Amino acid sequence: MRRDVTSWHSTRLFQEMPLVAYGHYGPPILMLPTAAADFLEYERFHLIDSVKPWLENGKAKAYSINSVNRLALLNNRAAPWEKIEWLNRYDSYIVNEVLPLIRQDCGGGDVKPIVVGISLGAYLAANTFFRHPDLFGGVIALSGSYDIRSYMDGYYNESVYFHNPVDYLSHLNDDYHLPILQHGGRTIILFSGQGSYEAPDRSRRLSEILHSKGISHWLDLWGHDVNHDWPWWRKAMPHYFGKLFG
Repeated sequence: MRRDVTSWHSTRLFQEMPLVAYGHYGPPILMLPTAAADFLEYERFHLIDSVKPWLENGKAKAYSINSVNRLALLNNRAAPWEKIEWLNRYDSYIVNEVLPLIRQDCGGGDVKPIVVGISLGAYLAANTFFRHPDLFGGVIALSGSYDIRSYMDGYYNESVYFHNPVDYLSHLNDDYHLPILQHGGRTIILFSGQGSYEAPDRSRRLSEILHSKGISHWLDLWGHDVNHDWPWWRKAMPHYFGKLFG
């Protein structure tokens, strides 16, 4: 399987930001890491191995990047407004730096990657997709939470609102983004187990909001033996790759 690593200094994030690509060609998948992990996390925990058949056979191509979680939501020394500023910068980095690279690597044109994330990465993936459904083809969100107010110490303003999917989706009623989500053929998969350290009600809540807006999606709740851990995510991800890419 082809594996290419590249890196560049992001002026938006003030640091070197690496990216690893897996596979030769195929529909692009953008993978955002969990918690405070890095761009090699999915490889290190063998999740890339679990979807290797699709990557080797040209049915999909995966791109994995770093997050800024250590500076943003997980930074206990940062003021809430600083956390949101980092989320704004990260959003701009993905849209204006990572997305053009993926499109160029895929031969140009209006390529729309599906965004993937697990745990805190599921929040980042969902937030990226739902803020920009015109730029991305969908989201696969595993074991996520879609409300960041617990990180904000009671702080709330318009910027928090627009990074909080359960809030902005609840009130989404525009003539641009909502029709894309309703009729644009986007892939939306929300997975959760119901075992230890999982919180299926968080996925149920987001599903209820999407349902109320007429947005087609797949809420996939696995059993009470399914814990918040890598062995289950290594089973879930190839399951969805099989559904999407044959």
